Amino acid sequence: MAKEPSKLHEFRVPYRDVDMHGEMFRAAYVARAEEAVTEFWRRRRSTKSDPHFTVSKVVCTFHEPLKLGDLVETHVGVSKIGGKSAGFLVHMERDGVAVAEAEIVWTACDPESREPIALPEDLRDWLYQFLD
Repeated sequence: MAKEPSKLHEFRVPYRDVDMHGEMFRAAYVARAEEAVTEFWRRRRSTKSDPHFTVSKVVCTFHEPLKLGDLVETHVGVSKIGGKSAGFLVHMERDGVAVAEAEIVWTACDPESREPIALPEDLRDWLYQFLD
Protein backbone atom coordinates (compact mmCIF):
# COMPACT_ATOMS: atom_id res chain seq x y z
CA MET A 1 0.00 0.00 0.00
CA ALA A 2 1.42 3.40 -0.96
CA LYS A 3 2.13 5.71 1.95
CA GLU A 4 -0.05 8.81 1.96
CA PRO A 5 1.70 12.11 2.73
CA SER A 6 1.52 13.25 6.32
CA LYS A 7 -0.91 15.96 7.29
CA LEU A 8 0.55 19.41 7.60
CA HIS A 9 -0.57 21.63 10.45
CA GLU A 10 0.91 25.06 11.23
CA PHE A 11 1.00 27.22 14.32
CA ARG A 12 2.71 30.41 15.41
CA VAL A 13 4.28 30.43 18.90
CA PRO A 14 2.09 32.71 21.06
CA TYR A 15 3.20 34.83 24.01
CA ARG A 16 1.41 32.56 26.51
CA ASP A 17 3.67 29.65 25.50
CA VAL A 18 7.05 31.29 26.12
CA ASP A 19 9.15 31.50 29.28
CA MET A 20 11.15 34.40 30.68
CA HIS A 21 14.01 33.54 28.30
CA GLY A 22 11.72 33.82 25.28
CA GLU A 23 11.72 30.08 24.56
CA MET A 24 8.59 27.95 24.16
CA PHE A 25 7.72 25.93 27.28
CA ARG A 26 8.55 22.23 26.85
CA ALA A 27 4.98 21.27 27.80
CA ALA A 28 3.70 23.44 24.95
CA TYR A 29 5.53 21.19 22.46
CA VAL A 30 3.50 18.24 23.74
CA ALA A 31 0.25 20.23 23.59
CA ARG A 32 1.01 21.29 20.00
CA ALA A 33 1.89 17.70 19.06
CA GLU A 34 -1.45 16.53 20.45
CA GLU A 35 -3.22 19.24 18.41
CA ALA A 36 -1.45 17.99 15.28
CA VAL A 37 -2.56 14.39 15.97
CA THR A 38 -6.13 15.64 16.48
CA GLU A 39 -5.98 17.38 13.10
CA PHE A 40 -4.56 14.20 11.58
CA TRP A 41 -7.60 12.24 12.85
CA ARG A 42 -9.96 14.68 11.15
CA ARG A 43 -9.04 12.88 7.91
CA ARG A 44 -11.05 9.88 9.05
CA ARG A 45 -14.77 9.79 9.61
CA SER A 46 -15.49 8.21 12.99
CA THR A 47 -17.74 5.16 13.27
CA LYS A 48 -19.87 3.73 16.07
CA SER A 49 -17.46 0.80 16.40
CA ASP A 50 -14.45 3.05 17.07
CA PRO A 51 -12.81 2.36 20.42
CA HIS A 52 -12.13 4.94 23.09
CA PHE A 53 -8.45 5.95 23.05
CA THR A 54 -6.21 6.88 25.95
CA VAL A 55 -2.71 8.29 25.74
CA SER A 56 -0.30 5.70 27.10
CA LYS A 57 3.05 7.27 26.20
CA VAL A 58 4.51 10.63 25.19
CA VAL A 59 8.16 11.13 24.30
CA CYS A 60 9.56 14.41 22.98
CA THR A 61 13.01 15.13 21.57
CA PHE A 62 14.12 18.76 21.33
CA HIS A 63 16.64 20.02 18.75
CA GLU A 64 16.26 23.82 18.56
CA PRO A 65 14.28 26.12 20.87
CA LEU A 66 11.24 27.85 19.45
CA LYS A 67 10.81 31.56 20.10
CA LEU A 68 7.87 33.93 20.29
CA GLY A 69 6.29 34.39 16.86
CA ASP A 70 8.05 31.47 15.17
CA LEU A 71 5.95 29.79 12.47
CA VAL A 72 6.08 26.02 12.93
CA GLU A 73 4.99 23.26 10.54
CA THR A 74 4.02 19.89 11.95
CA HIS A 75 3.88 16.66 9.98
CA VAL A 76 2.17 13.60 11.43
CA GLY A 77 2.85 10.00 10.54
CA VAL A 78 2.13 6.66 12.13
CA SER A 79 5.22 5.29 13.87
CA LYS A 80 3.78 1.92 14.90
CA ILE A 81 0.63 -0.15 14.78
CA GLY A 82 0.32 -2.71 17.55
CA GLY A 83 -2.41 -5.12 18.49
CA LYS A 84 -4.06 -2.66 20.89
CA SER A 85 -2.23 0.59 20.25
CA ALA A 86 -0.98 2.99 17.61
CA GLY A 87 1.92 5.42 17.75
CA PHE A 88 2.04 8.79 16.04
CA LEU A 89 5.24 10.65 15.20
CA VAL A 90 4.93 14.43 15.01
CA HIS A 91 7.80 16.28 13.30
CA MET A 92 8.05 20.00 14.02
CA GLU A 93 10.00 22.28 11.68
CA ARG A 94 10.78 25.99 11.53
CA ASP A 95 11.93 27.22 8.11
CA GLY A 96 12.56 23.63 7.03
CA VAL A 97 14.79 22.87 10.05
CA ALA A 98 13.78 20.21 12.58
CA VAL A 99 13.09 21.70 16.01
CA ALA A 100 11.43 18.73 17.75
CA GLU A 101 9.81 15.33 17.35
CA ALA A 102 7.14 13.90 19.59
CA GLU A 103 5.87 10.34 19.67
CA ILE A 104 2.41 9.87 21.13
CA VAL A 105 1.04 6.36 21.67
CA TRP A 106 -2.70 5.79 21.92
CA THR A 107 -4.17 2.60 23.39
CA ALA A 108 -7.58 1.41 22.19
CA CYS A 109 -10.02 0.82 25.05
CA ASP A 110 -13.56 -0.41 25.50
CA PRO A 111 -15.77 2.70 25.81
CA GLU A 112 -17.56 1.30 28.87
CA SER A 113 -14.90 -0.50 30.91
CA ARG A 114 -11.86 1.44 29.61
CA GLU A 115 -10.01 -1.90 29.39
CA PRO A 116 -7.54 -2.25 26.47
CA ILE A 117 -9.00 -3.94 23.36
CA ALA A 118 -7.72 -4.90 19.91
CA LEU A 119 -7.64 -2.23 17.21
CA PRO A 120 -10.47 -2.83 14.72
CA GLU A 121 -9.25 -4.13 11.32
CA ASP A 122 -10.72 -1.22 9.34
CA LEU A 123 -8.90 1.24 11.60
CA ARG A 124 -5.63 -0.68 11.26
CA ASP A 125 -6.02 -0.66 7.47
CA TRP A 126 -6.56 3.12 7.50
CA LEU A 127 -3.52 3.70 9.72
CA TYR A 128 -1.20 1.61 7.50
CA GLN A 129 -1.34 4.21 4.72
CA PHE A 130 0.45 6.68 7.05
CA LEU A 131 3.06 4.29 8.46
CA ASP A 132 6.53 5.93 8.50
